[in-house]
Amino acid sequence: MFDTLTGRFETAFARLRGKGRLSASDVDEALREIRVALIEADVNLDVVAGLTERIRQRAVGEELSRVLDPAQQVVKIVLSELTATLGGEQLAIDYAPKPPTVILLAGLQGAGKTTNAAKLAQWFLRQGRSPLLVGADLQRPAAVDQLRTLADRVGVPVFSHPRNPVKAASASLAEAARSGRDVVIVDTAGRLSVDAEMMDQARRISKAVRPHYTFLVVDSTVGSDAVNMARAFHETLKLDGVILTKLDGDARGGAALSVREVVGCPIAFASVGEKLEDFEPFHPDRLASRILGMGDVETLIDKAEAAFEAEQAEETAARLLEGSFTFDDFLSTMNQVLGMGNLRSIMSMMPGMSQQLRGADIDESRITRITGMIHSMTPAERAQPDIIDSSRRRRIAAGSGCRPNDVKSLVDQFKQMRSMMKGFGGLGGGGGGGGKRRAAASRSAATRQSSRSKAKRRGSSGRITPRGPQPVSKAPLTLPGLEKGDWPGLN
Repeated sequence: MFDTLTGRFETAFARLRGKGRLSASDVDEALREIRVALIEADVNLDVVAGLTERIRQRAVGEELSRVLDPAQQVVKIVLSELTATLGGEQLAIDYAPKPPTVILLAGLQGAGKTTNAAKLAQWFLRQGRSPLLVGADLQRPAAVDQLRTLADRVGVPVFSHPRNPVKAASASLAEAARSGRDVVIVDTAGRLSVDAEMMDQARRISKAVRPHYTFLVVDSTVGSDAVNMARAFHETLKLDGVILTKLDGDARGGAALSVREVVGCPIAFASVGEKLEDFEPFHPDRLASRILGMGDVETLIDKAEAAFEAEQAEETAARLLEGSFTFDDFLSTMNQVLGMGNLRSIMSMMPGMSQQLRGADIDESRITRITGMIHSMTPAERAQPDIIDSSRRRRIAAGSGCRPNDVKSLVDQFKQMRSMMKGFGGLGGGGGGGGKRRAAASRSAATRQSSRSKAKRRGSSGRITPRGPQPVSKAPLTLPGLEKGDWPGLN
């Protein structure tokens, strides 16, 4: 969503690089570019003025040390001030000493309250909590039915009242105590615009349940208009935080950069996709880093740790080095990668990738085609690609809607990658000891395979690699269809 803003920042910084010393006029020129970028992103004008003035004061003052390159120091200052504008620190949820902890969601119709109520419930489930969803939106037709459908996918119960939203909210506390639920999430009604009736209902629900946290659900695509709406809700409900939705869409970023400084309440969570899993705590420093084109390695690591089981990843790596890696292993790994989010989102978190991705069309259908070819193979073909001859290629192509040449290319690249990785696993240096070391590696692989088999028979898992640090090859790794220079949609 921040492609245009990121591009403007990169242009401003590029003009500073290569200069041995920065003058006040150099800084002012860069700040003009930053100011235009923020205004184009629909950031509140007061926020733009305050942010650029703070950057200027620090950039032309004593803080512009001679230790770093002056341009790098300006980038550091901008990153620091941008992080502060976004809230500075992540909001930590404190649970009530006497359950349940009550969360009240408010916002306009269409912002995504109901969907994000389910997303928030799933997030609490991952924290080891037992949430209860409350359908207090009786204005919109089928709102409670939508909440029940989403709740079934998450695996949490829904409580509601057929006629009175205030009674539904107040009675939910007793229901939570009865059923042992320690978090209550109340989904309230919205309107297309702020009006007195909606505000009065939200006020009465808040008085009935006395929420520990009141979160305003804000559509990030509405820009600086979100600030005026947030201010109106804050005057009525005393907001504790904001949930930003549609951060994966075509938004300019004005809401994200404005709401914290103008309203005074932090951004608590961000919805970054349509799936229920695309929901995460908001990290101001990470988003600031992404806006400046520096990537977001920490979030990428968090997503990888959530998507990949450590033991399974270790076993897959061992099979890769042993040369026993199969198409089933490749399919499983690919599904886990896609479980981290869409490819554009994943790649944008890599430092330096934002500029290369700008304007590119990431075609995830190519991954679908690869998956289709693998699913069209028999179990024997997935385990032993060498048996795939021309007749088998024709059958696989017909079953996956591809050409036989596409199947041949996939199989050839897979076998080439597997052979290369097997070579890495058997490397033992030059000289006559290489064969012995490779033989020892083979025996070690056999031992690990035997250990896994014994562990399975015992019904438990065991180590499959020796203790201590393992040697890691620095040679580049390519996978079929994702090799260097051949990323989906980028060639």
